[in-house]
Amino acid sequence: SILTKLFKMKTKLFLFALLVSSCLFAQRTPETIESKKLGTRTFTVVTPPSYATSPEKSYPTLLVLDGEYLLDPFEGILKYGAYWDDLPEMIIIAVNQNYGETRFADSEFDDAGFPSGSGANFFEFIGQELYPYVDKKYRTIPFRMIAGHDTTAGFLNFYLYKDNPIFNAYISLAPEMAPEMEKRVAERLAKMTKPVFYYQATGEGDLKEINEKAAELDANIKAIPNATFKYQNDAFKGASHYSLVAKAVPNAIYFIFDGYQPISMVEFQDKILKLDAGYTDYLIAKYDELEKRFGFKMKPRLTDFKAIEAAIMKNKAYNELLPLSDYANKHYPKTTLGTYHEALYYEKTGNYKRAIKTYQRAFTQEPIREITKDFMLNRAEALKGKPDKPTEEVPAEVPTETPTEEPTEKKE
Repeated sequence: SILTKLFKMKTKLFLFALLVSSCLFAQRTPETIESKKLGTRTFTVVTPPSYATSPEKSYPTLLVLDGEYLLDPFEGILKYGAYWDDLPEMIIIAVNQNYGETRFADSEFDDAGFPSGSGANFFEFIGQELYPYVDKKYRTIPFRMIAGHDTTAGFLNFYLYKDNPIFNAYISLAPEMAPEMEKRVAERLAKMTKPVFYYQATGEGDLKEINEKAAELDANIKAIPNATFKYQNDAFKGASHYSLVAKAVPNAIYFIFDGYQPISMVEFQDKILKLDAGYTDYLIAKYDELEKRFGFKMKPRLTDFKAIEAAIMKNKAYNELLPLSDYANKHYPKTTLGTYHEALYYEKTGNYKRAIKTYQRAFTQEPIREITKDFMLNRAEALKGKPDKPTEEVPAEVPTETPTEEPTEKKE
């Protein structure tokens, strides 16, 4: 009947809308694990918006202790940063601890300042049970972060006591430290051989004991010569034990992922334009360093290609257009991007006949942003009839129609 058909159609539209909406937002999944060490434990796993639509992609992880109240601020800043491509998408693991005396039992230590009893069990649970479960079920990469507040902030420091700690980055908010922790953490950081990020924050209005120990740890860390780790300490004026969290979370995340962001106008003006040469090398090194530091491969952003192109053109370093073309062909094969840079090189060095042939190759390639087939063929047409110039004669002007732009702070 007509009503049956309409019902089926509405059902299909509803399911389609549900599928689309689920792909646009992060997904929260409540999880339960039966621990041999702790019994039943619950936690929440938050996967990023691209998780369902990019099955080939794996993600770094952030383990949030005190998950009931720390999840929201961390998820919020990560979603905001990822929207602007300032921060990578991550999988968040939020451990529930705020019921009864659980968070204090999980953080138990002995008089010597080491995990003991239920604290030792929780320490082993994270590395031996929780992470194996998450790594098996979700697409993760080895870059791991951990965050906690007061009692749990002190606890997370215990992972640095291990010779090969399972975490790469530590976010310690108003830590309540175990005995000797303000000395031991610095001693351990001084011996680190793999890249480690350590962030600590305190508030002016917090307990005296918390701030004094954090200040001592800060002094001990800053005294380490030839540090191989990245470190930042924030002491927020006027902040309380609780309000400092809202101030510290974005600072911590952006500190750890410093350099991940697209090339900004400040970076362009203060670093890239001032180079005598090596503009393409700068771009290559930027993404090689991201892979080395965080363990994930990124396709270089198109806006970063445009920034490097703009620097090359401003400084008339036209020879660097060829390696830029090679780099573009490596990451954007079969598109017009690399062909455009190659053709632009021939045009700027006066080899117009070869430039025309190169621009015309775009007819069989995929357009990329404004570098369309029509744009490329029009460039070729505009050069017809122009005699090639001697190799030493290089034109200084930059054609206004060239799609060269400096970086902006706007979203693509």
